[in-house]
Amino acid sequence: MTKYISNEHQIIKNETYTGKLSAHLIHEDGKPYHTFRTSTLLIDGNDIILDNCLIENTAGKGKDVGQAIALYLDGDDIVVKNCKIIGHQDTLFLAPLPEKEREVDGFLGPKQFTPRTKRTFKFENCYIEGGVDFVFGGATAYFDNCEFCSNEKGYVFAPNTPKDVEVGFVCNNCKFTCKDEVEDESCYIARPWRDYAKVTINNCYLDRHINKKGWIGWRQDEPLETTKFKEVNSYGPGSDDNSRPSWVEVVRDI
Repeated sequence: MTKYISNEHQIIKNETYTGKLSAHLIHEDGKPYHTFRTSTLLIDGNDIILDNCLIENTAGKGKDVGQAIALYLDGDDIVVKNCKIIGHQDTLFLAPLPEKEREVDGFLGPKQFTPRTKRTFKFENCYIEGGVDFVFGGATAYFDNCEFCSNEKGYVFAPNTPKDVEVGFVCNNCKFTCKDEVEDESCYIARPWRDYAKVTINNCYLDRHINKKGWIGWRQDEPLETTKFKEVNSYGPGSDDNSRPSWVEVVRDI
């Protein structure tokens, strides 16, 4: 079952949270769990620090079990540092949800009908592992000196940044790495979950698994004029920007 942390003003250190709920499982209400009832840990309290914790969802790969969230954040002033967050598809969700579902029961879960409150989160020196869209949501989130490790082909980020929010996901001095079994050029930095998605990566290492295009749309026919993806001073085997899409801003300081 999901562990909830709703109390405020806490420092949580050296804890381990392990779960294996997944979207294809059938809930006691007779419906599938879907994505947002699968989290191992859900934090909706305010002013919380997670330090040196392990949060994981061991359900398995998305192609086998569907989405399986390890950590779901939906509170104010939450800082996550020195933590390991491990899963496969949809490892880390950073609220708010989009305004509207694209399918029936798409947002089924504890926050389905709550207001879409703007959130800001900070991650420092964390290790985040997953496969498909393994960091997703509508928050403003800052990742400093973090490692994003792909354990299968897929996409690291899938943001749904609200239209009136200027900053989505921002990575500073991070590493994008992969497991040995992941094929070269089989992963992308991000794809937009909704129209106004925003991601910026600054001075980040991109390993061999990052596709030469780097970034991709959610669907081939999706308009990308409102998507704001930016890449500044990337380096490493996956940093060749000659094939980056025209709608991505690429900056190289010489």
